[in-house]
Amino acid sequence: MPKFRILTPAGASFTTAGGGYDHEMEALAGLDAEIIEAPAEEAAFAEAARTADAVYAKGMKITAKIINSLQSCRAIVLGSVGVDSVDVLAATAKGIPVTNVPDTFIEEVADHAMTLMLAGFRRLVEQDRMVRDGRWREGRPQLLQFPRLLGQTLGFIAFGHVARAMALRARPFGVHMLAHDPYIEELVMPPYGVEPATLDEVLTRSDFVSMHAPATPEAQGMLTEKHFRMMKPNAIFINTGRGTTVDEAALITALQQGWIAGAVLDVLEQEPPRQDNPLLKMDNVILTAHVASASARFDPARKRRVGQELALALTGRWPMSCVNPAVLANLNARRWQPESMERGPNS
Repeated sequence: MPKFRILTPAGASFTTAGGGYDHEMEALAGLDAEIIEAPAEEAAFAEAARTADAVYAKGMKITAKIINSLQSCRAIVLGSVGVDSVDVLAATAKGIPVTNVPDTFIEEVADHAMTLMLAGFRRLVEQDRMVRDGRWREGRPQLLQFPRLLGQTLGFIAFGHVARAMALRARPFGVHMLAHDPYIEELVMPPYGVEPATLDEVLTRSDFVSMHAPATPEAQGMLTEKHFRMMKPNAIFINTGRGTTVDEAALITALQQGWIAGAVLDVLEQEPPRQDNPLLKMDNVILTAHVASASARFDPARKRRVGQELALALTGRWPMSCVNPAVLANLNARRWQPESMERGPNS
């Protein structure tokens, strides 16, 4: 029997069915550790994880019931930036560090966000469809309705790692940039060419509004009908963060009623969406399948990071990306709020 038992929900290792755990095990070599799959059902997993030395969370919700059953767990390790699949407050109360992977995906997501912004602004999908449908002569008249990108305003809601990387990409295009983020110092923004602003200022002044807020309880349904009504009628809404931060029904209404001009979305409230979701039928919407972080590098990189975090925790060291620093300080869990998923505690 191995010295360290790492329990993980049964199923594919992230994106490759049956891919195994070779990348994760690289950092665990020599530790006499084993990653063991258990049924991805709450009661069965809680029983199997009771004596586990660590939990590798993927593919299911790690609830308070599961966490409270853990007797010797040194860490709950996620291979994603999002921590909403783990009851972090319950883990904090139990004194168990929860780790994520906040920094292996930044460049990919920023590339994707910038691509969506440009595609939406130049109506790229509609232009492609016109050519394929034999409507060649309609392309130029459509674009003659819109200004050039130079001088437009890009507003960020949250200014974590991805937003900052996107700002670096957008700046050479000559756009003015604003950002609202109550969790960081305003002095972080000017070096990126970004003006600190209130949420209302971002919404009312921006031609592009790029959503980067994390899926914390505070950000659940953060943007509502009131906010979309505040935006410019020519504005394009970008979301490569989390679909749950937006009231999707309000976004659909905003698009249908012309409160905003369009939306370019990598994330939705329900994924995959129902086929009757109106967003799937709208010409002024571009959708991608929550793929912004995907690249040939990303999947192996995040798996190796998981292995590194597991190795640190199992050998009594502090993890690199603990999302509940209150564990270290033994603070009251009820007063602790998770930090931005994009920023993380080490940004």
